[in-house]
Amino acid sequence: MPSTLSSTPQWPVAIGEAARRAGVSARMLRHYEGLGLLARVARSDSGYRQYSEADVHVLRFIRRSRDLGFSIEEITTLLGLWQDQERTSASVKQIAQAHIDTLSERIAAMQAMQRSLQSLVQCCHGDDRPDCPILDDLAAADEV
Repeated sequence: MPSTLSSTPQWPVAIGEAARRAGVSARMLRHYEGLGLLARVARSDSGYRQYSEADVHVLRFIRRSRDLGFSIEEITTLLGLWQDQERTSASVKQIAQAHIDTLSERIAAMQAMQRSLQSLVQCCHGDDRPDCPILDDLAAADEV
């Protein structure tokens, strides 16, 4: 007869299980804890960290924020707003909009780099000759 017990460990869980459930490495979990993004967690009598369901939820919030490219400073602010029941959504939207603006600037800069490289690649014959407009352009960068 199959067991009716769940194979999912109950709370609290050890660092490896908390990391797995949050989708981060144990190393990143310790890093986030060291940065103060995650409050100090309980420890067992033998000194092992014990993570609660709420801790894992915070870790998922951090992971998703990192996936969206928010900086640690922005995540710290967003965590504070998330945990503040008196917050206004305007505060959160302002942070998100500023991040969108930064991403747009970075995308535009990368697209400009791509266009420059495409132009250089088109100018290069890519054959056995030693002359190379790509290297010439890179060398000319000091002449600005």
